[in-house]
Amino acid sequence: MTTRPLPHTDLVPSRLCLGLGDYGTRVAGEAAVRLLARFMELGGNFVDTAHCYSFWVAGAGAGSSERQLGAAMRELGCRDRLIVATKGGHPEGGEAYPRPDHYMAPEVVSQDLAESLERLGIATVDLYLLHRDDPRVPVGEVMDALNEHLQAGRVRYLGASNWSVERIAAANLYAAERGLQGFCVSQVHWSLAEPPWEMGPDPTTRCVTLADAAWHTATGLPIMAYSPSAGGYFAGRGESYDTSTNAARRERAGQLADEMGLTPAQVALAYLLNQPFPVYPIVGTMSEAHLVEAMGAAEVRLTPEQVAWLRDGDAP
Repeated sequence: MTTRPLPHTDLVPSRLCLGLGDYGTRVAGEAAVRLLARFMELGGNFVDTAHCYSFWVAGAGAGSSERQLGAAMRELGCRDRLIVATKGGHPEGGEAYPRPDHYMAPEVVSQDLAESLERLGIATVDLYLLHRDDPRVPVGEVMDALNEHLQAGRVRYLGASNWSVERIAAANLYAAERGLQGFCVSQVHWSLAEPPWEMGPDPTTRCVTLADAAWHTATGLPIMAYSPSAGGYFAGRGESYDTSTNAARRERAGQLADEMGLTPAQVALAYLLNQPFPVYPIVGTMSEAHLVEAMGAAEVRLTPEQVAWLRDGDAP
């Protein structure tokens, strides 16, 4: 597994990130330790969790993923070999994850961060992301508060998850004008298959549009792409993604996979890995076999023409 330095940081993450949304629930205990160990054996060093994971699992409760990651790191003695990303500032998730209305207020994010550090059993998180945006909070207030955590040593670098490029640009401009650290990465839904849902007003999950991709190309701001395999769509699952556009893209991925001796799922990951700016797909599989398959995509090289063809076909 190759690595790719995260621009404007001293972090050198593996090209694929292990997503831990189901860590501590679907895979837990020794199985979770084995999965993390296997990821590292394959050259992975970048993991992503969140304060809210996995509140949606009955009886598990928010924080199960962070607690499991902390336990696995202690058992493996691998904290210094991992780049740990976690997220806070998420809106309410019903009775299982009650939140204040102003979920991105500085005092709320501070509490989220303190709880995440305690669960993980670490003093500093390498990459801290805000899980959602709240346009009611001015970007200046957000960046001032986050930089206080940087100065206190609780956080090394900052990211935004499900933020629009316009708000990220405004936040980074504010930070640059005041000598503060801005966002070094955006975590957002991106796959060769277009999502079966539409973006709504914030707070919401967001996907990468063509205009967003052009902005990232121009600025060089990296993306941590979640749901990069579209729920297994390129392996014959993820039926909700089955539109005519996505079906055509899956067929082209299959054609290229046959030519290159790959699987369609590997081609879909390679599509993201071969963009003109850094992209770190977040692989959320809890299966070691699927993990091995996904990690094989990190070495695949596609030409710009192949990337465009996978997306658009033989466009006129």
